[in-house]
Amino acid sequence: QVQFVESGGGLVQPGGSLRLSCGHRVIIFRANVMGWYRQAPGKQRELVASLTSGGSTNYADSLKGRFTISRDNHENTMYLQINSLKPEDSAVYYCNLAPPRGAYWGQGTQVTVSS
Repeated sequence: QVQFVESGGGLVQPGGSLRLSCGHRVIIFRANVMGWYRQAPGKQRELVASLTSGGSTNYADSLKGRFTISRDNHENTMYLQINSLKPEDSAVYYCNLAPPRGAYWGQGTQVTVSS
């Protein structure tokens, strides 16, 4: 299996938090530039955060302060912590390399923010 596997999404009220997780059987996260992406209905998939092998992070301007990307090198797992969730954060969230490789897209994890 070459696709990434995402988990941790769900239905959450506005103002709530979620931590998304990403795994892969082969790709070593600490050796690559990794990214979290999201796609809302009717919109293009967008990069929300990236993490370099050296640990540098970058975020979409509109999301700075609420999103935190991180990884656990021992577990080879990447995370996206999302705080103060807003309805406009509702989307399917994916992880992939940055830039992404088409064959590696997984099913994503659905995040729905609603009261």
